[in-house]
Amino acid sequence: MTKAELIAKIAEETGITKSQADKVVNTLVDVVTEEIKSSGSMTLAGLGSFTVVRREARKGHNPKTMAPMDIPASNAVKFKSAKALKDAVN
Repeated sequence: MTKAELIAKIAEETGITKSQADKVVNTLVDVVTEEIKSSGSMTLAGLGSFTVVRREARKGHNPKTMAPMDIPASNAVKFKSAKALKDAVN
């Protein structure tokens, strides 16, 4: 499902316009992003939790040329699904 399809589905299910649904989806993304940036984690009951994990610097290689390269340290977002979501999928 794409973002546009999600917006259309939300508009259809709730009876609001697509522009209002677009605003809701964009606001949700912004709020989740800001919360993860500020506190390092966020939990949405029934969906799961987002946490920031640190990836240390490491050695790698360019797959095209096989030349060695250094991969710098970075932060990544990890998602762990809630039990309710796991149960619904299985």
